[in-house]
Amino acid sequence: MSTPLSACIQSRSRGDRRCARRCGPVWENHTVDPADLVLRYGDRVTHVERVPEREAVVEPWPGWVDPAVRAMYEAEGITALWGHQAEALHHVHEGRHVVIATGTASGKSLAFQAPALTGLAEGRNGSALRGNRLPAVLYLAPTKALAADQLRRLSGAREFARPATVDGDNSREERVWARDHANYLLTNPDTLHHSILPAHARWARVLGGLSHVVVDECHHYRGVFGAHVAHVLRRLRRVCAHYGAEPTFVLSSATVAEPEVFAGRLTGLEVVPVTDDASPHAARTIALWEPPLLPGRDPISGDATEGVVRRAATTEAGELLTDLVIGKVRTLAFVRSRRGAESVAATAQRRLAEVDPELVARVATYRGGYLPEERRELEQRLRSGDLLGLASTNALELGIDVAGLDAVISVGFPGTRAALQQQFGRAGRSGRDSIGILVARDDPLDTFLVHHPEALLGAPVEASVFDPDNPYVLGPHLAAAAQELPLTEDDFALFGPRTAEGVQALEAAGWLRKRPAGWFWTKRERASDLADIRSSGGAPVQIVDAVTGRLIGTVDAGSADSAVHEGAVYVHQGDVHIVDDYDVEHGVAVVHRDDPDYSTMARSVTEISVTETERTTPWGKAAMSFGSVDVVNQVVSYMKRSTTGGGVLGEELLDLPARTLQTKAVWWTLEPDAVAATFESGDVPGAAHAAEHAAIGLLPLLATCDRWDIGGVSTALHADTGTMTVFVYDGYPGGAGFAERGYELAARWLRVTRDAIVACECAAGCPSCVYSPKCGNGNEPLDKAGAVRLLEALLNDAPAA
Repeated sequence: MSTPLSACIQSRSRGDRRCARRCGPVWENHTVDPADLVLRYGDRVTHVERVPEREAVVEPWPGWVDPAVRAMYEAEGITALWGHQAEALHHVHEGRHVVIATGTASGKSLAFQAPALTGLAEGRNGSALRGNRLPAVLYLAPTKALAADQLRRLSGAREFARPATVDGDNSREERVWARDHANYLLTNPDTLHHSILPAHARWARVLGGLSHVVVDECHHYRGVFGAHVAHVLRRLRRVCAHYGAEPTFVLSSATVAEPEVFAGRLTGLEVVPVTDDASPHAARTIALWEPPLLPGRDPISGDATEGVVRRAATTEAGELLTDLVIGKVRTLAFVRSRRGAESVAATAQRRLAEVDPELVARVATYRGGYLPEERRELEQRLRSGDLLGLASTNALELGIDVAGLDAVISVGFPGTRAALQQQFGRAGRSGRDSIGILVARDDPLDTFLVHHPEALLGAPVEASVFDPDNPYVLGPHLAAAAQELPLTEDDFALFGPRTAEGVQALEAAGWLRKRPAGWFWTKRERASDLADIRSSGGAPVQIVDAVTGRLIGTVDAGSADSAVHEGAVYVHQGDVHIVDDYDVEHGVAVVHRDDPDYSTMARSVTEISVTETERTTPWGKAAMSFGSVDVVNQVVSYMKRSTTGGGVLGEELLDLPARTLQTKAVWWTLEPDAVAATFESGDVPGAAHAAEHAAIGLLPLLATCDRWDIGGVSTALHADTGTMTVFVYDGYPGGAGFAERGYELAARWLRVTRDAIVACECAAGCPSCVYSPKCGNGNEPLDKAGAVRLLEALLNDAPAA
């Protein structure tokens, strides 16, 4: 009988290659039950919840589904429908626009495929001609990987469907074939925006025959990205109407609040929700996990302190991944950052090398910035079961559909409850019981959630926030629409209430010119290039090996100044590089392989000015405001931190350009006499700074954002307000709706922030309450006690939350 791995954990923790029970040098006789991990690490587990299995509710196939389509599914063992599938099929067949909002692995794909494929099957002999065109289907996914995965699922429909993916990886010949022959087009909003709609005349055969438009994983379209996609879909509807098509829209998501409201805002249409999940589901165990405390160290000097610091979540996750891989438990670890994903995989590989070197190659990293061929190879190895452990950023979160995973480790709260549900839902799709583990980072929100499970597991998913009327979003899409077809006043209602204002501004700028047929685009360049729908801030920066000249990866333009500045340490698939040169103008960073004994962290300075105060709510001596701001940020230096002791080895100055962001912010002020009554001299900057950090960390509890979507500035005396002011702003041009959500829920937000700081067990501040992982000032100054006094003063006359 094999020995539970828990019996040997103590000997492995000392680095022994043989276990206490003499099981052998490679531990081949051990077994791992994921639930055993929870029991074994009981002192680190703050909450365990068992989600029971669920029985299915079954309905028969409707008679209108084409027999060939039904036979295709029956060949896969699908002889009947689950209740929500039957409901969705009924609405789609009746021509209603539908959003299917049921759980992960609940068969949403069938609910949009079956009616779409039935239309194609009926058109095989020309019996379902739309005008002079045969019916066609357009499938939109947020990632290339998800579209490619859907293509594989259509392999049984080749008798009547001619599917093809269209994205940036296509050859010219593949795209021409898709344009001339495909009737089931799988693409993404980026390709639709940049390639298909601007060249709609070439795609008239498909666009004029569209019977169905599928918007899969629609919850991904939030913030500025969601606002952009909303206008891409409106432009699609407009071009389809030009060719005589009025397709039925079918949206799907496992995690979206108020689905009919969200889907209606995204498409501009009236949408029917299908939300009663009737699919079966195996049992799932959910564990909330807090790493143990370690002796404290000063965040700047690295010297020992009386404070408390928690073990790194990535280290904890790496060891969890090790244990699961040894037990042949197929596991996916989601990590917030590229560097973190590399660290988790490296920790697991290092530990595995001590006990079973053959398992080292069965753990890998998957993240953005890898070349396409690297990603495809990893996806194939994960599908086949060759990989037992994969540490991934959210580049895989909405990617391929992998059956057979047994466990998911979420390293840090992914920003929203919806995203956590998506991640946990990746395991258990094979019908076996699964486990999902949230390992808390040293972060205010993570700490709050693992000790308040009701706020995480008992609460509905967040309402998705995006603003299609954002002028920085609306203007470029009006220009793109005008280049596709002349804009007329009849189009104004389609694009929203600020359309007339936007057209007027574009005309005044000389970009549009009015003619009897409408407004025309006047420039030679493509108008679609004006809209960066992913809000990446420009083309990715290419990372090139100095010795070979090989492209080893990319980094998005918005984070390049901090990630690949000259002297930065950059990790790619476990290989460490140092940046020799960063060419800002041409977007290239040249690196060489190295093995430094330090890591780097960029430091920046930020200034903010109020350009327009749109709303203000007084709270006695305090006030909450919302409006437009200009944020000027500049990376000015970087610190070298020892990878062994953690102390700072030095600081190097940088000469990089200042970046200006025009966006939206929420800010709060306290009148000077109230400030004086609350603080002694010199306490205000540290208190305001600490309150800013904690508030940024807790806003994702209320809005569909994470702390990397927002930024903050605090000052004891701001030039525009004349008093102590704390700003929290959206990190996207024109705003993303997050700051506005904070303004609307300000009293509740700041009360949760205050309570989280008070509840933290540290003496003077730590990453669990007021330290920030992205602070440009190195977390100085910070005053934990002062932050609590400041928040109490602000909340003294606040309305009830």
